Formats: sequence, C-alpha cells, structure tokens
Amino acid sequence: MVKRLQDFAALSFDCYGTLIDWESGLWAALQPVLARSAAPPAREAALERFAEAETRVQAEAPALRYADVLAEVHRRLSDAWGAVPDAEAASRFAASVGDWPAFPDTADALRRLKRRYRLVVLSNVDRASFARTLPRLGVEFDDVFTAEEIGSYKPDPRNFAFLIARLGERGVAREAILHVAQSLYHDHVPANAAGLASAWIDRRAGAPGAGATAPPPPGVRWDFRFETLAALADACDLPHGEGA
Repeated sequence: MVKRLQDFAALSFDCYGTLIDWESGLWAALQPVLARSAAPPAREAALERFAEAETRVQAEAPALRYADVLAEVHRRLSDAWGAVPDAEAASRFAASVGDWPAFPDTADALRRLKRRYRLVVLSNVDRASFARTLPRLGVEFDDVFTAEEIGSYKPDPRNFAFLIARLGERGVAREAILHVAQSLYHDHVPANAAGLASAWIDRRAGAPGAGATAPPPPGVRWDFRFETLAALADACDLPHGEGA
C-alpha cells in the first residue's frame, strides 16, 4: 500500500546537499586551490573529482572526523591538480562547512514541516561542523545523528541501523520514518536496504552528472520525488499528501 505523507511521524534528513547547498559551498571553498593549479578544472569536473576523493577517504578511514576527511581530500585534490599541498589551506577548507549556504527554501520549509513531524538529521559530518551550520536551518531538530558518533559514513548500513534504533527508542517505528535526501548514492540506496520509505529532493534536476556525490548503482528507488524542499512542505499540506 502506498503511504501518504501524512502517514509518517518523523522525517529524517540528509543535511548537506538537501538542506545546505553544499555544491555551491564546496565550489567557493575550492577556489584558493584552483587558483594555484596550472590547469584548473571547470565546476562540474571539480565537483566530480571531489566526490571521487571523498568517497575513497571515507571508505579508507570511516572513523575519521569529517573535518579531517575534508583536509585529506584537499591534499589529494591539490596533488591531482598540480598545486603544492598547503596545510593551512587544507585546514581552512576543512573549516568551510559552516560557511556553506542553505538553499533559499530550507528554513521556511523546515519550520512548516516541524508543525507536523519530528525532525531528525542523519549527517555525514561531525558535531562541531553541524553546530556551525545549524543557525542557517532556522529550526531546532528533535535529534541529530552524525557520522562522528556512529563511526561510519553513509552509505554504510550502520548509519541507517543507528537511525532506526534510536528513533525506535523514542517510540517511532521504522514504518513511521520518511528519509528525505538529495543523494541517491549516500541516502536512498541504504534507505532502500533498510526498509525505509524515502523522498528524493532532486536539487540537481536537469543538471548533467551526479555533481559532488558518487553516482548510484542501478535499481535505486524512492517513494516521493520533489525538486525543492518547499514542494515537499506544500505536498504535506495537501489532503492526500501525494508527491511527484
């Protein structure tokens, strides 16, 4: 039976890419190293290279704090682009998370959704980085679960097992959780495997490639699709709560 949006009790969110415009934030934060490169790549190529490096580092060191993941990614990108590695520049890049902008519709949509749902964050960052982001989001979340405390990075199934277990302790059953995310690779594939319903916020609708996220394997699915978070909030206000 297809569920309505009103049938859920909790929305779990990916943050960076879904609520925060991480591609714009990353592109801005990469400008110093690109300026030192002999042949800097264009935006989409740079973001794709970032995705490749980030995926490798997280797989190699799943317990590494996200700020340290970013510093190592910066080192690898510097090497790949022919720029002399710079420890201070890597540290600034690692600290840039809090500077990444929210999508224009994020704060208002979250405030509207909070009237109806328990709001939860399941993020691949560390606590300190998320704390710098929180003021941009406009709401207090009921729960925030990060890779730092879980000890692994999405799409590792442990992250979704952690989410389901913790919300279960709070009286929210698996079938009452809707996972809301942009990344098919990081979020929808493991949500499928965990038996969670999901809503795809297709922030890159119409854009070629996968951008700053790794491409997903074939067969990924979702229960609802929207191009903005505002469209999800609008649908939640409809009598039947249907998505695209």
